[in-house]
Amino acid sequence: MKRIILTGGGTAGHVTPNIALIPRLRELGYEIQYIGSYDGIEKKLIEELGIPYHGIASGKLRRYFDLKNFTDPFRVAKGFLQAKKLLKQLKPDLVFSKGGFVTVPVVQAAKGLHIPVVIHESDMTPGLANRLALPAATKVCCNFPETIASLPKGKAVLTGCPIREELRHGNRLAGLKFCGFTSDKPVLLVIGGSLGSVAVNRAIRGILPRLLERFQVIHLCGKGNLDESLAGTAGYVQYEYIKQELADLFTLADIVVSRAGANAICELLELRKPNLLIPLSASASRGDQILNAKSFQKQGFSVMLEEEQISPELLLNKIMELYENRQRYINAMEKSSASDAVAAITSLFEEIVG
Repeated sequence: MKRIILTGGGTAGHVTPNIALIPRLRELGYEIQYIGSYDGIEKKLIEELGIPYHGIASGKLRRYFDLKNFTDPFRVAKGFLQAKKLLKQLKPDLVFSKGGFVTVPVVQAAKGLHIPVVIHESDMTPGLANRLALPAATKVCCNFPETIASLPKGKAVLTGCPIREELRHGNRLAGLKFCGFTSDKPVLLVIGGSLGSVAVNRAIRGILPRLLERFQVIHLCGKGNLDESLAGTAGYVQYEYIKQELADLFTLADIVVSRAGANAICELLELRKPNLLIPLSASASRGDQILNAKSFQKQGFSVMLEEEQISPELLLNKIMELYENRQRYINAMEKSSASDAVAAITSLFEEIVG
């Protein structure tokens, strides 16, 4: 039996793409094991799926001063020895790394044991963990054409980011019933990320009366961000977080307003949802969401509006423009080579293992 080690952790974005690959890997006959941190978010998510999970020591890779910077190198060294021992025991044919600081010792140990490594970079520019992993990688899967030029020649492959298969199989009628909406008015879905976005939430609610003249609005506003004064507003529903019904809400949505995290926008691409992206500002991040959004805008997949540019009139105009031209964006997404990422990535595995 072919055996693969999946690794990635620290945030849900470093785990869910791995989860999206699991059904297809099982179909192809792979035995799957997972290496993550002792108690990161990845542990619970993977164990729920019945995948054998192995925790190792890990240290965060910080660009700023912190006292833990003096002790974490020892944790990384310990993690490397643990990963090397595990890989010797498990003897995988391949390691797939989705990124996050826990993957660094795993990838380096695989390199030392001459085990092929495939890594996935979600953003336009590689994060620190993936930059450290690049020399050990056999192949690097990318979301953006622009990323390929910045990586070692012959290593990069444009695949897109794998999304969960269940997101493709939503039910529009179930979504209408869940939201209490009617079928005679288009639906705008607003996604501010798992923690929500104060800027996006405030901007959408600021133009809500005018939006409701044209749309029904589903607002995923993030934990602790419900506005009780809007409860019961006809044509408007708000949720902190949606899990089970998300596929139905995606199917129901005619257009989407979203942050520009790599996993989120790849879901929009694969589901062919016309979208307005409002990336996290450079002052609050390393600017990766801005680069992601600019690339999607350049490829004709998205409309982009920077957070600092938001005004009620401009936001409303951008949403109306998106809706009126929605088919243009769908057509562009249909032509994308970075679609069906699960098939592209698992085919790469088969090529390497075979």
